[in-house]
Amino acid sequence: MIYLQLFLSFIQVGLFSVGGGYAAIPLIQNQVVESHSWLTMSEFTDLVTIAEMTPGPITINSATFVGIRIAGISGAVAATFGAIFPACILVTLLAYIYRKYQGAETVSSVLASLRPVVVALIAAAGLSMLQTVVLGGDAISLSSIFSQIQWIGAVLFIAAFFALRRFKLNPILVMCLCGAASLVIYAISGGTML
Repeated sequence: MIYLQLFLSFIQVGLFSVGGGYAAIPLIQNQVVESHSWLTMSEFTDLVTIAEMTPGPITINSATFVGIRIAGISGAVAATFGAIFPACILVTLLAYIYRKYQGAETVSSVLASLRPVVVALIAAAGLSMLQTVVLGGDAISLSSIFSQIQWIGAVLFIAAFFALRRFKLNPILVMCLCGAASLVIYAISGGTML
């Protein structure tokens, strides 16, 4: 039964994640954190980090990780196959349609209308992860926002953003530096983040 749940959950992600891996993050979060409670929000943030660092698409990496965590190797196969199955069918169908109607104006307008949806999905994923890093996943409460802020995460976010935008550093280097800084701070603070 769990294999079918994994397959069906990730078939939904694969079917509705228009715009690539980052657009799939809120869909994956909905399935694994909110709908099935397979992971906590903190574990999900770790999942996205690991899925982003490893080679391959983030959706496939996430499906494989969740599947293996929930039901072992068979679960990884079921979840991964669920994630790629809709893409295989849709790409085959779309390739046929696109080759047949590639000069039509309707096709261009449909593709242009999908752009705002992709931007909104990526923004939702980014804000959700930012809330987890800075506020520890708690809901935003204006009266106590400063007491909830995890200052280490906020400072590392600002430093990483500045390093990426201003100095155009390699994102992998920035991730490694942030990870190293977190480890040093964790060791200095005696095993508790400030």
